[in-house]
Amino acid sequence: MGVRFPTSRLYSGFPQVVPNRQQFFKSEPITISCEGLNGLTGWRVMKKINGDVRTCASTWEASTGPCKISNAYPTTDSGEYWCEMGGIQKSNSVNVTVTDLETHVILEIPAQPVMQGENVTLHCRKKDANSNYTAKFYKNGISIGSSSSGNIMAPTVSKSDEGLYKCSIADAGESPESWLTVGTGHPTVPYLEIYLGLCIGLGVLLVVILLILVVVFQRNKHQQTIRNDTEETSLTPGAQNSTASSQPPSSPQTVPAVVSRAEQNNETYSVITKPSMTKEDRALESVQKTYAMVRKPRDVKEMAAASWLQRGTSQRITSMDPDNFYCSIQN
Repeated sequence: MGVRFPTSRLYSGFPQVVPNRQQFFKSEPITISCEGLNGLTGWRVMKKINGDVRTCASTWEASTGPCKISNAYPTTDSGEYWCEMGGIQKSNSVNVTVTDLETHVILEIPAQPVMQGENVTLHCRKKDANSNYTAKFYKNGISIGSSSSGNIMAPTVSKSDEGLYKCSIADAGESPESWLTVGTGHPTVPYLEIYLGLCIGLGVLLVVILLILVVVFQRNKHQQTIRNDTEETSLTPGAQNSTASSQPPSSPQTVPAVVSRAEQNNETYSVITKPSMTKEDRALESVQKTYAMVRKPRDVKEMAAASWLQRGTSQRITSMDPDNFYCSIQN
């Protein structure tokens, strides 16, 4: 008969021991596994025997995966077992006790914590026993009862049921003591794992925020460049328009007919305005003559003469040659 307690609701944060008990007779097989612990793989089973810490497997290369002990021995397999990954993450530990040749009694007590409200049956086992026997049970050194079937049940366990348990059988001996752990109904997660999870999550969040800021900065920079180019393009014709508008409009001028005709022939002309004169100046000017010479084709002479006649002045062409003509202008 084996110890009766739930095996399907094992706590996370603890290695799994198969069979699920803390005490074993010498030469019994034991399997300790960490695979799937907290949803992860690649754990190594570590052990501490008489203060010496090492991998459960014989070599480091083979230390990942379940640790299988085919023939348990007290001096090499009794101790504390836990799971490690990368030398950083570490699970909670379980204790395994392998009895020596002089001990013929063990107490089958679960290696993992049991949850509050569950029913747990402890079994006092005698080596090579084929018949019923009476067993006494103790908690923290105090007797808590006896049973002719070798079992004691703790219905609806609570935190008050935690403690050191052992049993004894008459004419067979006494079992080692083992600690019964009662949980609160929620998986126990190591604080180191919680800390690492928070650090990883915070690091990912910071990276995401940094990427968002870089994208926003690049977008704003691109938009600013586009705005600057647009403003420069719009200012260039505007400056020209403002320059053109700042120039005062030219006042209309009366141009003689000779000017229009000269422009059609791409010719150069000049308009001479005489200043107003007093009577004395006119008297003096009556004996003076003003001459103008225009170097233009022959037809310009006729147009200039016609223009002067239209303006009411008296002109006299004093000289004629193929390229030049001279006029005297008298008022």
